[in-house]
Amino acid sequence: MTTIGVLAVQGDVREHVRMLDGLGVRATTVRRTTELAACDGLVIPGGESTTMAKLARTFDLFEPIRQRLKEGMPAFGTCAGMIMLADRIEDGTADQETLGGLDITVRRNAFGRQVDSFEGELEFAGLTEPVQAIFIRAPWVEAVGPEVDVLARVEHGPAAGRIVAVRQGSLMATSFHPEVGGDSRVHRQFVDLVTEV
Repeated sequence: MTTIGVLAVQGDVREHVRMLDGLGVRATTVRRTTELAACDGLVIPGGESTTMAKLARTFDLFEPIRQRLKEGMPAFGTCAGMIMLADRIEDGTADQETLGGLDITVRRNAFGRQVDSFEGELEFAGLTEPVQAIFIRAPWVEAVGPEVDVLARVEHGPAAGRIVAVRQGSLMATSFHPEVGGDSRVHRQFVDLVTEV
């Protein structure tokens, strides 16, 4: 059975585990390298990206995750997880680290503060019906490299055209929180990606 871990140092861990369980895969929390070693793929949840990076270092997970990503382990980052997978950050802290792997530049807190959180429908590549996307202090993608596929963009409002979902090889990321609603289709795309590798 496919095992997908959820990095469990901070953020929306339970919501991702519940979504993955509902898709028929073995979902497990990851706080130790032994737990990481048992995973076929990894979800990096929303939360606070600088805190998440520091805690991953504290739990001695940062370099092992980075190595697994280099070796081709599939990963899916949501919100702060997108920042963690990005190669480059705008408006990050001076010492902010990322795991990297996605040839993208993200702008941290691009949509504004907590009070600017919102939801809206998005067309998402590979899905026939729109996704109800929930944005909470979310980043957006400023630039993508040539190997990156854009999966979704904001369609309306002042941020229209901004990139909010990407895929590059075995890595996927969204700036919104698909784990919060009851729609499992984005997670299904990630599960399919893991099982194809």
